[in-house]
Amino acid sequence: MSINTKPRLGLPNLGLGVGLRNKHFNYLLNNPAGVDWFEIISENFMDDFGFASHVLMHVRKQVPVVMHGVSLSVGSTDPINYTYLQKLKELAEKVEPEWISDHLCWTGVAYTNTHDLLPMPMTEESLNHVAERVLKIQDYLKRPLILENPSTYLQFKASTMPEWEFLSALAKETGCGLLLDVNNVFVSAHNHGYDAVKYIDSLPHEHIVQMHIAGPTDCGDLLVDTHDQPVPSQVWKLYQQAQQLTGGVSTLLEWDAKIPEYPELLEELFKAREVLKGNIPDTGIYQSPNAPVSNPVDFQLQASNG
Repeated sequence: MSINTKPRLGLPNLGLGVGLRNKHFNYLLNNPAGVDWFEIISENFMDDFGFASHVLMHVRKQVPVVMHGVSLSVGSTDPINYTYLQKLKELAEKVEPEWISDHLCWTGVAYTNTHDLLPMPMTEESLNHVAERVLKIQDYLKRPLILENPSTYLQFKASTMPEWEFLSALAKETGCGLLLDVNNVFVSAHNHGYDAVKYIDSLPHEHIVQMHIAGPTDCGDLLVDTHDQPVPSQVWKLYQQAQQLTGGVSTLLEWDAKIPEYPELLEELFKAREVLKGNIPDTGIYQSPNAPVSNPVDFQLQASNG
């Protein structure tokens, strides 16, 4: 397994970080950050001049911060939302993040936000559409955009290429960075029946600037990206592979529900150090106590040619 040490868009390896969540605000005001960096959900801090903003600027004085959005909707057919982009840019001017990221997805249509990260059709037409929008967004923000692979539960029948090929072409054409969510690769590979190892091996590793790790939930035929459990062994193994291929990039532990106390969260994060030494935790995938969910393989989405 080769190691790629090319610089990644001039962006640094920040080390190990966690998401800044309100459950931990009081703790962080009274204790050191204990991590190398924080990731914020951009939308949670737009137009916010209250307590959350106060905590953000408090930790920003200690460690770097990265902005991670969920509403850019880069794959939508709606026009680019420049009102949203202006707010994003204003927040960036205040926070001075190391970079700004979002997802390869669409979040709505006809100016309606579904508040979900919806899958893209993997076609040449779709690739050209997204690439054009990424170039415009990067030009407006005056910085490279970092795009994450989302977890998916349905695929378009019209797709003509695998997701890793789509992301690779997009990164090379636009110069954008990639946020490799290793857990999402694991979840989607399980749900759609492809090889997670091949996915990670096939990406342009010099474009990967950050990784996400998290714990999913086994819901029967489907794995669901719940972000509420410890990282399972299978995800740690993929993380080890990805870090070897990239030569080492910033790592973020995602935990967005059933959030543990801050010291426990850091214990889970710091397992990454042992993984990089070759010591994989023996952690299983959390099994949902609810009725199993069937894989909707017969309900693949039909992509319009219009």
